Amino acid sequence: MPIKRYLFENLRTHLPKKEMSLIVGPRQAGKTTLMLQLRDYLEKKGEKTIFLSLDFERDLPYFMSQAMLLDRIRLELGNRKGYVFIDEIQRKENAGLFLKGVYDMQTPYKFILSGSGSVELKEKVHESLAGRKRMFELNTVSLKEFINFRTGYKYEDRLDKYFKVSKAEGMGLLMEYLNFGGYPRVVLEDTLEEKSAIIDEIYRSYIEKDIAYLLRVERIDAFGNLIRLLAGQTGNMINFNELSSTLGISVQTVKHYVAYAEKTFIIKRVTPYFRNLRKEISKSPVMYFNDLGMRNFAVRHFGRYTMLSELGFVFQNLVCHLLSEKTRVDGGTIHYWRTKDKAEVDFVISRGDNIVPVEVKCREMRDKEIGRSLRGFIGRYNPAEAWVVNISLKAEELIEKTRIRFIPIFELL
Repeated sequence: MPIKRYLFENLRTHLPKKEMSLIVGPRQAGKTTLMLQLRDYLEKKGEKTIFLSLDFERDLPYFMSQAMLLDRIRLELGNRKGYVFIDEIQRKENAGLFLKGVYDMQTPYKFILSGSGSVELKEKVHESLAGRKRMFELNTVSLKEFINFRTGYKYEDRLDKYFKVSKAEGMGLLMEYLNFGGYPRVVLEDTLEEKSAIIDEIYRSYIEKDIAYLLRVERIDAFGNLIRLLAGQTGNMINFNELSSTLGISVQTVKHYVAYAEKTFIIKRVTPYFRNLRKEISKSPVMYFNDLGMRNFAVRHFGRYTMLSELGFVFQNLVCHLLSEKTRVDGGTIHYWRTKDKAEVDFVISRGDNIVPVEVKCREMRDKEIGRSLRGFIGRYNPAEAWVVNISLKAEELIEKTRIRFIPIFELL
């Protein structure tokens, strides 16, 4: 049974639009598979398609010029409406300008493209295709996609009931996801040995192809060590000077490498929320990994966690994912909060003047505990609502005019 990716529906509804559909995301997150599923959907409807990939030696000559590409497409589709799939577009030099020229020729074809984050770094496709494309981000398999796949899609429309009735089974799936993450090939393997071999291959492929080849990073050893250091500091503030000293490279190089890791969808930067520069941290970012399995592999704990008590920052990383999914649709942003006297709140969801502080507790709470730092934030900013995300407790409490919601992790799905 294939893993159902919920981005498919968004792509499907975008097919009638003239603008190009650009799918971006980490290496081996499933972009090619998603494109092939979309092609199959179109062909079953009787539509004409062509699939080209810059990973295929036989297809490379067609990308030597716009004219050669269009000649190849016309050979398959004629001069009538058709769908053109181009995989691994980041391998085309000056891809943005190349595609802009093709688009501006007003052909009858709809283009669906995929590329890694290096597209944005090297060819600046986004800028070149302004007004000519819509970008769709495909990350590794989400917790919701993972649980629905592992339960055979029997409870897809009633996951809340599934977690109430099958609590132990749900917890088992949560532990599995926290350990192994969501790379599709990892999810589909059964044993720790097989999963470990796959995640090792994915990591090596990322370093060798994206970092060494496409981005021309000279100190591959330093880049790999940086990823390991960031994995070990998940959820903690990053000090670039300390990283520079530890790695033996300049601060500017560290910042470049961190930017590369972000743009290639390995890590996500969370910036501080502040209004008082004298008392609150305003500069140092916090880093989270886009895939939990990759993070665990980097710290050599892939598949080795057995108790929730060991998973505090991994669980916090997962909550970051879930909050990001929620805020992506409404334009909200996610931050963290720290004061110079060490008070801290894990996340702050900001939607203009509306803010929601979020405290994360990786345990099965039984009592409505509200920490001193969260109380301090509430006293300072008087938000209408605050969340305490935990394993199982669902309850509410009122502090002054702020409603404190204790939210089980599964409700964020």
